[in-house]
Amino acid sequence: MKSFDNKIAVVTGGGNGIGRALVMQLTAAGCHVALCDLSERDTAETLRLCQQAIDSGIRVTAHKCDVSSEAQLSAFQQQVTEQHHTEHINLLFNNAGISGGQSFVRDDREHWDKVFSICWGGVYLGCRVFMPMLLASDEAHIINTSSVNGFWACLGDTVEHSAYSTAKFAVKGFSESLVIDLRKNAPHIGVSVVMPGHIGTSIALNSQKMWLGESANMSVQDIAELRARWASINPDADQLTDDMVRDLIQSNGEKFRDEAPTTADQAAQCILQGVQHKQWRILVGDDAIALDKAVRDNPEEAYSTGFFGLANTPSRQVQ
Repeated sequence: MKSFDNKIAVVTGGGNGIGRALVMQLTAAGCHVALCDLSERDTAETLRLCQQAIDSGIRVTAHKCDVSSEAQLSAFQQQVTEQHHTEHINLLFNNAGISGGQSFVRDDREHWDKVFSICWGGVYLGCRVFMPMLLASDEAHIINTSSVNGFWACLGDTVEHSAYSTAKFAVKGFSESLVIDLRKNAPHIGVSVVMPGHIGTSIALNSQKMWLGESANMSVQDIAELRARWASINPDADQLTDDMVRDLIQSNGEKFRDEAPTTADQAAQCILQGVQHKQWRILVGDDAIALDKAVRDNPEEAYSTGFFGLANTPSRQVQ
């Protein structure tokens, strides 16, 4: 797809982070966009940032949708059809995701399943629901967001990352399977799997709010559980006061967002260039490229203590 001008794109998780950056860059390139997110406040801000494109005649619509719900995605698809006056779309960015569900052993099943249902189910259901509109186009492309955790299933030797990594492995495998499937059965549709490293987004802050609410309003039980989790990594964490736990939650999320080696804008630019060059595999960030090489060069050692010395950096966090 050499040009995005006058194309129609669907972007899930378009309220912030990479999703918002994709919406802004697509609309600046003349692409009409339907975006969805759980946060109406965030989608309203994305619309505000796209106002110049909207004023020039680009259609941008915002929708509230939980991508783990097929019913809500189907309603979103119907709204796209009606509001964009179209039976087809050209681009599907399955981008929405959250973090959490670190341990299969320790975490509640409800917590683990929620992460998996959004990070994997949102991609699978997004493709199912919007496939008829992709098939109806004369040129189309599916872009599924996996992660470096889609080929390396942890954050290091001290932190579990089970639900998120499992989901991102599923996204990667599914996307790879579509390369041949689409080539044989829908050759006008391309597919790319995106694997970001550490990108400067608010995913850590937003996920924390989803699970625990605002840090200032965290319950005594939630604080105690976090303190115990941290103490299993560093015993000194057991001495943290409740206020110190609250402050660390906020500061860690802000540090993840503000000190990333790759910005959301840079990530979106890399993704869109990859789509234009028909790359089925898009690594985002120098850290992602380096980790991919390290795992490929020595897969048997990928979870050994020595390997963690190379790979256990903040860049190993989720997108």
